[in-house]
Amino acid sequence: MLEIIGAVIIVLGAMVFVTGALALLRFPDAYTHVSAVGTAGGIGLVLIVVGVLLHDFTVSNAGVAVLIVIAQLLTSAVGSMALARSAYLARSPLRRVTFNELEDDTSARLD
Repeated sequence: MLEIIGAVIIVLGAMVFVTGALALLRFPDAYTHVSAVGTAGGIGLVLIVVGVLLHDFTVSNAGVAVLIVIAQLLTSAVGSMALARSAYLARSPLRRVTFNELEDDTSARLD
């Protein structure tokens, strides 16, 4: 029974990666691309690791899976933020700006 649940979770993880790949093709700018890749990498890999763990569940494999999940969640978030920041510093254009939190607002204070 665990093998069937593991297979379903692996397929879900693969679908998250496919969705992230489609988002790379459809989203308009670098920032939304980073968001799609960060989400797909974080959630998709965790689902695949958990699915593989359910296929061959042992205590040692569970420990390795927990380490992988923690490392992936930490590095995916940091990597996504670093990519988005580098895109901002390289002045990558935004498709539509509604609010720019990083913009210097010193001119607004002088008014």
